[in-house]
Amino acid sequence: MLWSAFVFGLAQFAAAKPLASKRWATAEPAVKHAWLETPGGWEYHSAPSADHLLELRIGLKQDKIDELIKALYEVSDPVHHKYGQHLSKEEVDALVAPHPDSIEAVESWLQYHDIDPANAHFRSGGGEWITLHIPVGKAEKMLDTKYGVYYNSKSDEYIVRTMSYSLPQELHSHIDVITPTTYFGTMRAMRSTSFIQDAHPITALNSASFAAEISPLAVPASCGSTVTPACLRAMYNTTNYVPKATATNKLGIAGYLEEFANDADLQTFFSRFRTDAAGAKLTHIQLNGGLNDQTDPGVEANLDVRKSLLSYGWTGLGVTLSCLNHRTDTGGSPPFIADSATTSNTNEPYLDWLNFVLNQTTVPQTFTTSYGDDEQTVPVDYATSVCNLFAQLGARGASIMFSSGDEGVGAGSCRTNDGTNKVLFQPAFPASCPFVTAVGGTTRVNPEVGISFSGGGFSRYFSQPSYQTTAVSTFLTGLGTKFAGLYNAGGRAYPDVSAASNGFQVVISGRTSSVGGTSASSPTVAAIVSLLNDFRISEGKAPLGFLNPLIYSTASTGFNDIVSGSNPGCGQTGFTAGAGWDPVTGWGTPDFLRLQALVG
Repeated sequence: MLWSAFVFGLAQFAAAKPLASKRWATAEPAVKHAWLETPGGWEYHSAPSADHLLELRIGLKQDKIDELIKALYEVSDPVHHKYGQHLSKEEVDALVAPHPDSIEAVESWLQYHDIDPANAHFRSGGGEWITLHIPVGKAEKMLDTKYGVYYNSKSDEYIVRTMSYSLPQELHSHIDVITPTTYFGTMRAMRSTSFIQDAHPITALNSASFAAEISPLAVPASCGSTVTPACLRAMYNTTNYVPKATATNKLGIAGYLEEFANDADLQTFFSRFRTDAAGAKLTHIQLNGGLNDQTDPGVEANLDVRKSLLSYGWTGLGVTLSCLNHRTDTGGSPPFIADSATTSNTNEPYLDWLNFVLNQTTVPQTFTTSYGDDEQTVPVDYATSVCNLFAQLGARGASIMFSSGDEGVGAGSCRTNDGTNKVLFQPAFPASCPFVTAVGGTTRVNPEVGISFSGGGFSRYFSQPSYQTTAVSTFLTGLGTKFAGLYNAGGRAYPDVSAASNGFQVVISGRTSSVGGTSASSPTVAAIVSLLNDFRISEGKAPLGFLNPLIYSTASTGFNDIVSGSNPGCGQTGFTAGAGWDPVTGWGTPDFLRLQALVG
């Protein structure tokens, strides 16, 4: 049953109110989620106006989510008879639709608070998400909480959040999460997965030398510190591949927070590094106030686009940059207006973007996103809900790459925020979600080694999926008791694969700069996956979809094993790369020709 069941006449709404009042008037609130202390980096600033409008998102329990995940694994397992039989939007929507009892309970609760469900601002296709515009004062009554305006000096932004929220006990079995509440993470605070590596950008390059092809049999040492398209094509064996399914195969890149991929810079990039691709264009999609200011390019967006393009044997594949540039309505003052007519964007990552993509009839076959945060800073209910949205996308045949992070096993003190103040390795989210492919980083060539900042470890939220049990067990046996107690040996382990992440040449405002980070490695792997999808589609086969069951089984030999390097953090030396899978580089870096043979 979808949210169309919420559409009632005014008479029905009025008649239901007395019954709802009896039901909820005496219901005792029970805490849904609470922080013991203000999340790191944030400080209380002031109380928001009671009239300030919030975009309140209610995520209902998905009635058949277990069936969806079962179907996801079936269509993603290369030895299952359903492999490649991805689900349609309608099939996914049916599996994630809330149970009629959940719809009835939430409907009654909303009516009790004088909210007509028919006035929802947004309803997801499966009906498991509903968005309402309501004032802070009403949200505080509904959630038995007090909101505050919080400030982050590092990102210079203000957000409206709460330290805890509660729901009647009955609703705990019907509602997964409500936002904005206790998740303080924002895209602006998470813009740390790439970084400029040289203080003085390179302004004059020899186009011929940088655009020239390099033999994959003799990748020059310079590619270990100055990474160009020719380097990556040689390193990962895509040099001679020419895409064929260019009308069908698409690669999607998520951009945020006024990070624009500049079209002029793209053409300059081609002229310097890929002369055969001159004129290739990028499709821009703006969401939720997203912008496309061609006069103000961004490092992150330019990096993602260039790295996704430069590994192609030919740039005929369609690349879409979806810009979800969350608005900050302020220049140093709290982002709200004290009236009941203007809503503020919640600045919460992923939800707007995922709901937009999932509401499309068709979706790109490959996605890459270069953002992340410490898992412990994301409320588990929020992380689980977002992770399940990635499962929906994977079930529909999309391969989803995420940077594993640039902090090794954890940055800073690595102290926990649960009141115990323990020092533990800190996994990253969404890399820790078992339904995405996390991409770590390498450096150098002949051979590549794991780079020191490559994020890797074990989730404390998500249990270890069966597809990686054998590989992870082998690693843990070799590790022995080292770091015992600092990580969760039973958690989802990451990264899954890796790629070069040091010295990438990127054009920004017409000048070439060197950029590093796993923000480089994720779109590089995504480009190669997109080429593999192109090959399969051109052969009349389904795209690869959710990659991990394939990577950890029949395709594991399609990667260059990285056997040295470590990812220190938290005052520790970190894990060490070795033969087979490891939490520094995963299975290693992709070899397109070997993978092409394995997935064909």
